[in-house]
Amino acid sequence: MTKTNALILTSLLALSAAAPLHADDATTKTVGELYEERAALDGQQVMVHGEVVKVNAGIMQRNFIHVQDGSGDVLQETNNLVVTSQDGAAVGDSVSVTGTMTVDQDFGFGYFYPVLVEEASVTVAE
Repeated sequence: MTKTNALILTSLLALSAAAPLHADDATTKTVGELYEERAALDGQQVMVHGEVVKVNAGIMQRNFIHVQDGSGDVLQETNNLVVTSQDGAAVGDSVSVTGTMTVDQDFGFGYFYPVLVEEASVTVAE
C-alpha cells in the first residue's frame, strides 16, 4: 500500500468513527435491559420504545424526557429512563428514542443518573 493510500484509508476510518450512528445502527433494548447491561452499553447507540411519563424542557439547553416501557423494577428504580434531546415530546406520547448510552452522569445538585441516553432523537408515534 502506498503512503498516500494509507493516509486516505486512515482518514476515511477516522471520519467513519466520528460520524453519528443512525437508528439502524442502534441496539434496541428495553429500559430494564439498559440498566442490567449498563456497563457493556456505555458509549453505545441504543434504541428504546416507550411512553413519556415526564418532561423537563429547556434545562441546560436540552429537554430531559422520562420514558417507561413496563420493564425494570420500581423498587430498584430501574424502570425509568431519562433521555436528553433537542426534540420535544409530551407526557403520554408513545416514542422511539435513539441516542448514546452513558452511565453514572452527575450534573451536581443531586442530579445523578446511573443510566442516561444523551443527544437522542425522539420520534413520536402517530
